[in-house]
Amino acid sequence: MTTSTHVVFQNGKIFRSNKAPTGQRSETNFAEALVIKDGIITFVGDASAVEVKSAIEAGAEVRDVGGHTLLPGLVDGHIHLTQLGQALLKLSLAHCKTLEDIRTTIRDHAAAHPEAERIFCSGWMHFMTPEGPLASLLDDLDPRPILITAKDLHSTWCNTAALKDLDLENEPDPPGGEIVRDPETGKPSGLLSEAASMKFIPLYMARTSTLKDRIAAIETAINDYTAAGFTGLIDMAMEEDGWTALQEYRKQEKAAGRPFPIRFAAYWMILPKDDDAENIRQVERAAELAREFNLKTDPDCRLVGIKLVCDGIIDGCTASLKEPYSHNGDNCDPVWSQRYMAPVVQAATKHGLQVALHAIGDRTVADAIDVLEAHVGPEHRPRIEHLEVTTAEDAKRLGKLGITASVQPVHSDPAILRAWPALIGEHRCGRAFAYSDFADGGAHVAIGSDAPTAPHHVIDNLYIATTRRSAREPELETVVNPQFALSLCDVLAGATEGAARSCFLEDRVGSLEVGKKADLTIFDLDWNPRKALQAKTLETWFEGKQVFSGRK
Repeated sequence: MTTSTHVVFQNGKIFRSNKAPTGQRSETNFAEALVIKDGIITFVGDASAVEVKSAIEAGAEVRDVGGHTLLPGLVDGHIHLTQLGQALLKLSLAHCKTLEDIRTTIRDHAAAHPEAERIFCSGWMHFMTPEGPLASLLDDLDPRPILITAKDLHSTWCNTAALKDLDLENEPDPPGGEIVRDPETGKPSGLLSEAASMKFIPLYMARTSTLKDRIAAIETAINDYTAAGFTGLIDMAMEEDGWTALQEYRKQEKAAGRPFPIRFAAYWMILPKDDDAENIRQVERAAELAREFNLKTDPDCRLVGIKLVCDGIIDGCTASLKEPYSHNGDNCDPVWSQRYMAPVVQAATKHGLQVALHAIGDRTVADAIDVLEAHVGPEHRPRIEHLEVTTAEDAKRLGKLGITASVQPVHSDPAILRAWPALIGEHRCGRAFAYSDFADGGAHVAIGSDAPTAPHHVIDNLYIATTRRSAREPELETVVNPQFALSLCDVLAGATEGAARSCFLEDRVGSLEVGKKADLTIFDLDWNPRKALQAKTLETWFEGKQVFSGRK
């Protein structure tokens, strides 16, 4: 890998998006050459330009891009860093399609790892357990505690040994969550849903893991991201243990003379309480950290805002809808009602914190927009995460109010939506993942992965957002609402400049412009959406230094 600080890149598709005056719609525009010096972009344009000739005469290293695509360093607009690292170290059930697949995978893994005290798994989906995720379905596999994190991170499935280890029998359900219990015995039956999972599992992980374990998870995640072409990450569920581990990891890397090759922004998770004062105290903790870690004091590792998980997910029937679920006529209230959401949003804005609201169901989306409209001006760049089922009217409101549409196309993969028509009906499925509606309405779009709930490699997002087909099962003929597809240029803009803009970083990174940091990615990317799954990361550059090479 090169060590030169003065480099000319040429003979490639050097991506420059032409942004529309409003919104995220972009037109493809390529340059022929790019020059960087001392970590800064100094020229983007024609290969015959005098700036290129002068750089070469001054001794700049010339890099032949080989006809490949050179992009700004990718920025994942929605991740869970520590959880991704932990998931990469857990037993993955991502390949499983049935309950028997899950059981076989866990049984084989348990037999191969007799030294492990507990068996942690990830990647289960609700449709794989049609009778419900019961502890009894896992109990015969191994006597050790087995904990399975759902693919969406909103639930945890436990065997009886894990439930005993968690000691939840006398715990009340937290606001917005449920410890699912046997209707006859009243004892926990295996599932921790929504806020119950988000409250008790992190506490359990903190008790059963060490700081060293968490640092190892963070290092694993960052290395994986660097190899995937990312130079920026936005964490959407930061908490005390994760933040402490991240800062310790940075100290260790600095002491070892290694750069921290990621620009990191975090949103502090606010857990729902039926008490305004307790909720505000969580906001004040975020504000305290933001005063220490901000764009002026620590621009590459900041605490930028707060995150509220306002509802659940469609598959778990915990996303709040305007009309009842189609299969059973039931519905659920949002995790955060407007009554409790509004004071938290007001407090965050008062402290100069950005606000991110998880909203999947159309009722929750409407509530989130209402609260942001009432209490947050567009200059604060509020954002709504996911936006999976929206009305046409609410889709238009995003742009008008300056609300960033933070979306994860990997969640619209047809292979994981098989249950949706029965759950919410074809009429609401027809409004699912309306990305082009958001952009056409003037909303800025930030593209993310929500890793580890979905693959963090950008090629999956590229393929699904543009083709609306499955990356998990490419042979599937199903296409999800192709009228809402984005162009390849739109997706790349959302995964770079859009994500950077969402946290006020667009003046430093996100696009290939003179004066910005030389964060770059070179992809073996055919400029054809249908071939996106074949793309590979060839090089990653952070502030003018190559930090990854995938070339053979």
